[in-house]
Amino acid sequence: MLAVEGVGAKVKLLPPTLTVVRGEEARFTCSTSYTHWTVMVWMLNGTAVLTISKGTGVLPSVNPNVTAEETPGTQRNSWVFVLKNTERHNQGPVTCDLQGIDRKTASLFVQEKGSVTVFGDDRLVFKGQSVQFECKAAGWYPQPTLKWQVNDKKVSQGEYNISSEESGKSLFTVTSNLSVTAAMSSHVDCLASVSGLSTPLKSSVRLTVVAEVVQEGGDCTVPLAVTASLSALLLLLLLCICTVLWYRQRRQAKPSPQEAIRFDQSVGGRGPVAEVTGGKVNLGYSNEGPTDPVYNELIMETRSQMDFVTFRKVPDVVSSSSLSLHSESQAQVCLSEESSKNVRRITTV
Repeated sequence: MLAVEGVGAKVKLLPPTLTVVRGEEARFTCSTSYTHWTVMVWMLNGTAVLTISKGTGVLPSVNPNVTAEETPGTQRNSWVFVLKNTERHNQGPVTCDLQGIDRKTASLFVQEKGSVTVFGDDRLVFKGQSVQFECKAAGWYPQPTLKWQVNDKKVSQGEYNISSEESGKSLFTVTSNLSVTAAMSSHVDCLASVSGLSTPLKSSVRLTVVAEVVQEGGDCTVPLAVTASLSALLLLLLLCICTVLWYRQRRQAKPSPQEAIRFDQSVGGRGPVAEVTGGKVNLGYSNEGPTDPVYNELIMETRSQMDFVTFRKVPDVVSSSSLSLHSESQAQVCLSEESSKNVRRITTV
């Protein structure tokens, strides 16, 4: 009896307690300094699931989820028991039995990872408003720890409440409500975890705070966003009005095609004009003149300004004095043609 206890003190099983999430692997290491052992048996919840012989190694097992790996450099005196795809029913004692010598027992805990959700979409509120957030963590075992964060800073537990309930499958659902006074735009996180999780599950929403302009003369609060929208709308309307006025002014200044044709006929056909008016055509008129682009542009501007001019008949007045003046003007025109620039003149009497 004393010999067995002395040998048993040399058997180690690590870790003494292991917590995993369902679906993960569970690993335990059993080692001994007693080299004369022959058979090592691993048991889950009191049932043998794997046998190891020091001479031949791991023996075939009917359970495909269990196996063992030899620790290198220990001369088969240390083995790692591996339980794959852990399930909730695997939770319980894990025993390493060095038959005929001693045994050690550790504890395995299998937890369930559920889901976490913050209800509602991203929020858009005015500064100073109170905003309510609700978070639900469902399908967890054991009851999860639920926390809130605002801009990665933990919220005090006194600022939110927590309620939980257990379903028939020993799964827990935890609900929490958080009230926040909008001060600045931020992101709000709800975190749920159990001890087997290395990183908590997180659900987040965005809180956008819109500043307000308060008018002290009355009880009217005008949001900046609404003011900006109205200003943009009025500016667009003013631009449209200016465009319409400019277009109408341009249309009024432009001559109509009928008036341009009528003016061309009246100016271009000066013979018919003299006949219609009964006047006399100036014989000193020369049809040769400047043809440069500047002069042509001047003629076109003159035509545009004369669109609304109407010719009236002038009664013929013939006198001896006018005839003599007419003959003298012919002589002067002939002399000026040689010494001066070409000038277009039309005298109708």
